[in-house]
Amino acid sequence: MEKIVNAAVVGLGVGMQHCRGAAKAEGGRLYAVCDLREDRIERALSEFPGTKTYNDYDEMLKDPEIDLVSVCVPSGLHADLAIRALRAGKHVLVEKPMDITVDRILEIEKVRRETGLKVGGIFQNRRNAIMAPMKQAIDEGRLGKIITGAFRIYWYRDEDYFRANGHWRGTWQYDGGGSLMNQGVHTVDLMQWLLGDVASIRAEMAILNHKEVETEDFTFATVKFKSGAVVLLSSTTCAKPGAGTDIQVVGTNGAIYVDGDRPILWRIAGENWKEEEKEILDAYAGNGSAAWADPTLIRGHSFMVQDMIDAIRFDRDPMVGPMEATKAVRIVNAVYESARTGKEIFFD
Repeated sequence: MEKIVNAAVVGLGVGMQHCRGAAKAEGGRLYAVCDLREDRIERALSEFPGTKTYNDYDEMLKDPEIDLVSVCVPSGLHADLAIRALRAGKHVLVEKPMDITVDRILEIEKVRRETGLKVGGIFQNRRNAIMAPMKQAIDEGRLGKIITGAFRIYWYRDEDYFRANGHWRGTWQYDGGGSLMNQGVHTVDLMQWLLGDVASIRAEMAILNHKEVETEDFTFATVKFKSGAVVLLSSTTCAKPGAGTDIQVVGTNGAIYVDGDRPILWRIAGENWKEEEKEILDAYAGNGSAAWADPTLIRGHSFMVQDMIDAIRFDRDPMVGPMEATKAVRIVNAVYESARTGKEIFFD
């Protein structure tokens, strides 16, 4: 009989999405949860009765029945808890960002190589329905030479959001940044996934409308790619009540605009461009998760949990490993470095 992958989740905020993914995963199950807060443990038990519970992470790691640990604690603690799980013989799935610096993610990669275990990261927006045809069109050169574009995250978070759960959000130590590292990192990942290697970044950042953050609630960056494209990257959590995520890619032979995960323009030169645009807009008419206003509506974790469980079952790499996860974090930190120094930051 094929072994079922027993999954455990530490951190029951966004970790509840991991719980739901594990509970319905083919070839896997939700086996245990861990959190310091009893109210969160009780909430998990009410939804998943019979699940083992822990308040002590190291005690949970001693459980020999656990195969996979989802790390869903504050971002600045990801590497520490992931490495402890690997050392305890567990595969690991880590919430975004995998950690707040490239060096810490490379530490995870080092231990992954030493142990031979699997490590996956969460960048579920790659699985937004429109992203597959959009990436295919870009990779096949249907847009011609990419000239420019925009990746804009115009979200809203109130002061209570930052005060909650020990006030770790909006801190450099635990969040690693503000609107770009926390809310925008998914879109940064999409940017580099769609457009390739970055050459340089020049940026500004500010705190415009929050009192409960020490990081930033606004960034504005010019991103130059090795392909020659020059792209605008901007983020904020001040856009009350939330204006969504806007992605635009413009080439010499066409352009694609996406609002959240809904295409609003698909205009690629050709005899039948009007028919193709109508077909695409009709086929992908969903309006996204509205996470710009409510972070509890973030979708896609179930796919990433299933992907990780399948990686374990079939001995393959997960969709996003540590080296892939470094790319977005490096870009975000380059934005911050440029904003602090006033200099253009060049990539190797």
